[in-house]
Amino acid sequence: MSESKPKVLLLGEIEHSPAQSAYNSLSWLADLITPKSSNPADFLEECRSGAFNGTKAVYRTFHSVSITGRIEGEVVKALAEAGVRFIAHNGAGYDQIDIPACTTHKIHVSNTAPLALSAGTADTALFLLLGALRNFNPSLLSLRSRNWRGTPPAALGHDPSNKTLGILGMGGIGRNLASKAAALGMSIIYHNRRKLSAEEERGARYVGFEGLLSESDVVSLNLPLNEKTKGMIGKREFGKMKKGAVVVNTARGGVMDEGALVEALAQGQISSCGLDVYENEPEIHPGLIDNPKVMLLPHMGTWTEETQTEMELWNIGNVRSALETGRLKSPVAEQADMSDE
Repeated sequence: MSESKPKVLLLGEIEHSPAQSAYNSLSWLADLITPKSSNPADFLEECRSGAFNGTKAVYRTFHSVSITGRIEGEVVKALAEAGVRFIAHNGAGYDQIDIPACTTHKIHVSNTAPLALSAGTADTALFLLLGALRNFNPSLLSLRSRNWRGTPPAALGHDPSNKTLGILGMGGIGRNLASKAAALGMSIIYHNRRKLSAEEERGARYVGFEGLLSESDVVSLNLPLNEKTKGMIGKREFGKMKKGAVVVNTARGGVMDEGALVEALAQGQISSCGLDVYENEPEIHPGLIDNPKVMLLPHMGTWTEETQTEMELWNIGNVRSALETGRLKSPVAEQADMSDE
């Protein structure tokens, strides 16, 4: 290997042919390496051994956490000492990475741009929204048990038209969902870290957090998981919602207290929910599994050929940009103003 070129460390796999070709093309700019270790303890030792010295950028996947553990503490320190200055994470949620620690060690972090995955995740949220609002799941189960609509038939559902959808987190995914739900005749309200421009809102109305809870017929969670949002929706928040409201979560399971959700469902405060993410994946609260009114998916928001390929290509673009310009295309929000020094 040429000593004049930096290294790029691949953590996880690149699975789609167009992205594999794009990644291999980086060999003109850097030596492409992979770890030998397969567990967090060995990975940390490999970092400290000097095996990754000269590495400028890291491409990582969600599932690579089984190799590295969470990117925090001694791992961040060891990567920085090896020369790492950029971590390109393939995914929207980056709660597996300690961003403040990376910032302290001058490691820039990016995630997959919302446009690369917003349509797929928004489609999934809409599917869950409709299924929960229309109360489809009991009859899906009874039909597969050869009992048509069930005995007695499932309770009547509700049309989305003229209902209010409250979106908590109006980023790319939230805005994509808003446009699709508006086409079904839903009124859109949202709460965000900042009020959007009129062009970005496209008719949606900004409200406070408490107002979103109390006004919405359906509450959709589309916000990242961090220290501020962990457990943001719990017993108190469910109690503030309209009686019989529907909750949809395609963000991260940790933003909601599943035990409190199970209790709210049992009390009828929440009529149904649609979930694609869970607090302790792949484990799911038995109170959700056993409730026929609940729509459940095993984290499939971006589970399409097109979305997965686009995400990989975008992440490779972040690595290429880091090598060629010293900047990432889509830095995480916490590092938007981080100095290059």
